[in-house]
Amino acid sequence: MPTPHWPKASSVELEDWGAGSNTLAGSPCAAGKILSRNPDGSSECGLWSCTPGTRKVTFAADEFCHFLSGHGTYVHENGEQIPVEAGTLVFFPAGWTGISIITQTPTKAFMCR
Repeated sequence: MPTPHWPKASSVELEDWGAGSNTLAGSPCAAGKILSRNPDGSSECGLWSCTPGTRKVTFAADEFCHFLSGHGTYVHENGEQIPVEAGTLVFFPAGWTGISIITQTPTKAFMCR
């Protein structure tokens, strides 16, 4: 089986994932593409993007993120602030809960397990 790879993330066409029911302000709409998924569903990786706005977020599984573009801040329910921009790496453990404040549409590569 060939190794999944994409020479340019910017050339991957994202699918409309719509607006979530967890919007707190603005009109954030997500788009993404699952690039690879284990047959048993134990892990997946892909690209994700979201237009500006504020959303309540909870990570159901461990998720490692590499932000490729955009700006925003994730604020944990304990008050910890995590600013994100191109080049930021973040590991969100399963159960992480807080809000996402997106000020400039980000795109991130992610891996969930």
